[in-house]
Amino acid sequence: MSESNLKDMSQLVSLAKRRGFIFQSSEIYGGLSSCWDYAPYGIELKNNIKQKWWKAMTLREDIVGIDASIFMHPQVWKASGHVDGFNDPMVDCKSCKSRFRADKIDVTAPCVVCGSKDTFTEPRDFNLMFKTQMGPVEDSSAQVYLRPETAQGIFVNFLNVQQTMRKKLPFGISQIGKAFRNEITPGNFIFRTREFEQMEMQYFIKPGTQKDAMEQWRELRFNWHLSNGIRKEKLRWYQQTGEDLAHYADAAYDLEYEYAHGWGEMEGIHSRTDFDLKTHQEHSGKNLMYTDAMDNNKKYLPYVLETSVGCDRCLLAVMSDAYRLENEGDKENERVVMKFHPSLAPVKVAVLPLVKKLEEPATKLFQDLATEFAAEYDVAGSIGKRYRRQDEIGTPFCITFDFDSLEDNAVTIRDRDSMKQERISLDKVKEYLRNGLV
Repeated sequence: MSESNLKDMSQLVSLAKRRGFIFQSSEIYGGLSSCWDYAPYGIELKNNIKQKWWKAMTLREDIVGIDASIFMHPQVWKASGHVDGFNDPMVDCKSCKSRFRADKIDVTAPCVVCGSKDTFTEPRDFNLMFKTQMGPVEDSSAQVYLRPETAQGIFVNFLNVQQTMRKKLPFGISQIGKAFRNEITPGNFIFRTREFEQMEMQYFIKPGTQKDAMEQWRELRFNWHLSNGIRKEKLRWYQQTGEDLAHYADAAYDLEYEYAHGWGEMEGIHSRTDFDLKTHQEHSGKNLMYTDAMDNNKKYLPYVLETSVGCDRCLLAVMSDAYRLENEGDKENERVVMKFHPSLAPVKVAVLPLVKKLEEPATKLFQDLATEFAAEYDVAGSIGKRYRRQDEIGTPFCITFDFDSLEDNAVTIRDRDSMKQERISLDKVKEYLRNGLV
């Protein structure tokens, strides 16, 4: 059996719409550029990823979670440097008015959209934060921002969390939430969008221990992605140095995945020093020092080791890695199958009665399984077509209820990846699924 991986992002975009994973936002009105809606299977997959990440972070004694507000005091973004420094250089084509990041194109070459020559404006800074107004009066005093990152919500809550939860260093604060960046050139499906979701954990540590913390979390995070079924050869570390390194960091690594469009960052692990707590202490006037009872009550600002995962990019990697085209060109045997890790698959098991006459007992089986597993029931079309639908959804197991089931109280269970079929007694089905879905 021949097998190929995802070759072009258009293959995944097509499947995502055809099978109900991701739709274009506002499609009936022509769509909104780089905005996407998670459809029924997509949101199940996304929730499975978030729940698995949340458990990996918070089922530890040293990490707790929060959910900070999207709107924050404008001074938060002044202190963090986003108001003055969160900019990209921008140029416009004078002919077609298309906008580009100046550092991502050759401004001496013709416009890639209209072909005009010598037509770009001079580069100018473009702040990536979305601005809006809070309250009934629209003036500068009412101006707030949609947060461009979730991390600052953790930093401004450091003292509250540390004191109320009585945490000693090292400890972490985790959060999953939406962030917004007015990107000049978004694209590559859900890889770069203006609205996205982050899964972040800020680990507060004693200054001087950041190298050990970095190595610890690099190993933990790499293994977490492997546990999602991502193939090791599709992952690599990129160490930021020189101009790549953010001004607040003394070390940073990007965990990259090889997408259809090339290698791209999926998770960043950054040693942020004490920059964030220091600037918020200076701008707010609030004492954010930590008293270390284990070191003669010494007072200091903790350092921070950050792990930040783009949830949408993680989902894109999971979908890209799961995509397989088998027996390409063979009309009888060609199939697209999403080989999701069972823990992430949006549907775990599908019940497929061989014919409609068997719906009553098959429905009873489905209803029983649905109390424990994410299950689906499908009776429309030939059994072969129903198998193919479930393959494209990524369902690990399909159960066929046939006429023999009425006599022997057993069903046929088909494995998604191998397509092998086993006859299993009805009273053993749940145990079989539990063992196969780990």
